[in-house]
Amino acid sequence: MFYEPAKGHGLPHDPFKAIVAPRPIGWISSINAKGDVNLAPYSFFNALSTHPHLVMFSSEGEKDSVVFARESGEFVVNLVGQALVEQMNASAVDAPRGVSEFDYAGLTPALSRMVRPPRVEGALAALECKVTEILEPKGLDGKTGERFVVFGEVVGIHIDEAVMTDGLFDIVKAGTVARLGYMDYAAVTETFQMRRPRWADTKPAKTG
Repeated sequence: MFYEPAKGHGLPHDPFKAIVAPRPIGWISSINAKGDVNLAPYSFFNALSTHPHLVMFSSEGEKDSVVFARESGEFVVNLVGQALVEQMNASAVDAPRGVSEFDYAGLTPALSRMVRPPRVEGALAALECKVTEILEPKGLDGKTGERFVVFGEVVGIHIDEAVMTDGLFDIVKAGTVARLGYMDYAAVTETFQMRRPRWADTKPAKTG
């Protein structure tokens, strides 16, 4: 089949998010100028670079995570493993401002080292971030709409020693959860390796 998103798809649900998957979950904890804390998962999340370490999360609508990150200039990305997937889902509740998603989801905030927003206690890894910029992407019509992308530089990284194997972060031990389409999720239960080819190794040997 083929469809143009602007004209509709004729299916029970738009398959766009199922095609662009799996997507890492950015479980974002943030704090505002008054000290109110927010926790929410974002499936439009990813890393951008390692020099410096940059990450981003995107919100459809100016939600608390965006507002709080703008006010404080900081946020934390908490890793979602299988052990905390139910709590992550609970923290997605559309609670009114002032309600603690930490309390609602039965989670405990843990002190961060480099930023004010707390981490999720029990998360097997966390990225402490400082906001570098917040953009409002445009569509083909030139309008920004209600889309906000928050970029941050990672200034501190927490890793639970329990998910380290021979000095490497073991994503299978962590059981990292990813977002798929519809109501679907996936957890990492196995990995495989491939080495990138090097052109020098593929050139035929000289003869004569």
